[in-house]
Amino acid sequence: MTTADTDRLYGTARKISALVTSVLCNNPSHYTYTGTQTFIVGTHNLAILDPGPLDLEHGNALLKAIGGRSVSHILVTHTHLDHSPLSAWLSSQTGAPIYAFGKHGSGRSGGLEFEEVEAGADKAFTPDKIISDGTVIKDNDWTLECIHTPGHTSNHICFKLVEENSIFVGDHLMKWATTVISPPDGDMQAYLKSLEKLKAHKADTLYPTHGPVIENGNAFIRGVIIHRKMREGQILAHLKSGPQTIPTMVQSMYKDVDKRLHGAAARSVFAHIISLYDENRIECDGPLSLSAYYNLAST
Repeated sequence: MTTADTDRLYGTARKISALVTSVLCNNPSHYTYTGTQTFIVGTHNLAILDPGPLDLEHGNALLKAIGGRSVSHILVTHTHLDHSPLSAWLSSQTGAPIYAFGKHGSGRSGGLEFEEVEAGADKAFTPDKIISDGTVIKDNDWTLECIHTPGHTSNHICFKLVEENSIFVGDHLMKWATTVISPPDGDMQAYLKSLEKLKAHKADTLYPTHGPVIENGNAFIRGVIIHRKMREGQILAHLKSGPQTIPTMVQSMYKDVDKRLHGAAARSVFAHIISLYDENRIECDGPLSLSAYYNLAST
């Protein structure tokens, strides 16, 4: 961890490139790292990315960083409570419309309705403008290309800053931890496809909403893909010894990880399980769930 990672300058505007400024919200946790970074794009007419949680101290820090300049767009990567709730308040303060892929669950393929795990979902969020894969948003000195990246959530959108060949990746990628993929809205197969989609853009720099900037974007993405395939291999290796449940596998696979994160790890393992089941590589003793027993598919 670098000095920049540990300097938690909450509420202070930090210029990180010619067109990008960040303001860190004071909401650190095991899931948000040092907190939510809201990004301000542009020099005169601005776009605000991921306003953050409903925290008016953070909101006022954003207004101070904006400093009376015009805000033309408020952009939301996805509808989790640490990303989207402040957008409505910020819109009322600046007059800027809110842009997003849609409400929570937009783009979800369906299935596993009994597995609603939405503690972190912002179900009250409604965008003013709907954006989709390939939508281009621009102003005087910046251009943002929208990249639909389902996986972490079905409505997750990344934004490519064309002028600097960088991508705001929301929660799709993080340098300090792997992204939680929690079914039913989270989808591992979609996540891996979205990683390949991002890799095709060959971005120099990736800006996660939580944690430090990622340089050498494609090398990092390749590493994440390898890590996910390794986790898949671990699951298959565990099942070679016979039927197992997800909690049993998590205890072994994540034995060196803080146990407070084991619940989130179990959700990601469940996402891998669903993917392997869909590929007919494993079998289940009943409906897919965290408590079911899984085994290697019969040959």
